[in-house]
Amino acid sequence: MLIKNVIIDEIKAGNISLIFRRWKKPGVKAGGTQMTQRGVLAIDSVDVVSENKITEKDARAAGFAGKKELLDQLYEREGEVTEIYRIAVRFAGEDPRKELRQNAELSANELADIITKLRKLDAGSQRGNWTQMYLQMIHDQPNIHAAILAEQIGLDIPRFKPWVRKLKALGLTESLRPGYRLSPRGEKVLAAMRERSK
Repeated sequence: MLIKNVIIDEIKAGNISLIFRRWKKPGVKAGGTQMTQRGVLAIDSVDVVSENKITEKDARAAGFAGKKELLDQLYEREGEVTEIYRIAVRFAGEDPRKELRQNAELSANELADIITKLRKLDAGSQRGNWTQMYLQMIHDQPNIHAAILAEQIGLDIPRFKPWVRKLKALGLTESLRPGYRLSPRGEKVLAAMRERSK
C-alpha cells in the first residue's frame, strides 16, 4: 500500500486514523504492519464497506473535508470493478532499520551470522552470488540512480530494486535521492566479505 509522506506525517501526528482504498483484494491484513519511508504503521482493521456505510466522520478521519471529497478521490481513476476498503491505521514506531544501519560495532559472531544470511540469499537465487556484488556496486557508486545501476548488470528497475530491499532489510543499505549508499553496518559487512574472499 503506497502512502504519501504527507499522509504518514498526519498519521504520526494523530490527525489521520483511516485510509480508504479501492482494491480487487486487500493489500494489507488486520493485525499486520506496514513499513513506510517515515516509519512503521500498525494495521488495526481492514473492512470492506459500501459507499453508504462511509460517514462524514470517516472522511474527516481519513484527512478529507467530507465524504464527497473522499469518494471523488476514490473514483477519480476508472478501472476494473473493485471493493472499497476502510483501513484503520496508527503510527507504531520509527523504522527499526534506521538503528540497525548505524550499528557497525559487530562481533565476529554477529558478522558471521549476517554473512550466513547473505549466503542463503545467494543460494536461493538463480543469480548466484549477487549480494557481495550489489554491496560492492553501491559502495563504489553511491548516490547513482537505480536505473543506471540496474542497467550495468542487465536489469530494469522493477527487477533490480527488490533485491536491494533485501539488503536494506538487513540494515546494510540506505536509500538516497537518487540511488543508495552503504550504511556503516553495510561497510563493515562488505569489508568482512572481501576479507573472506581473499
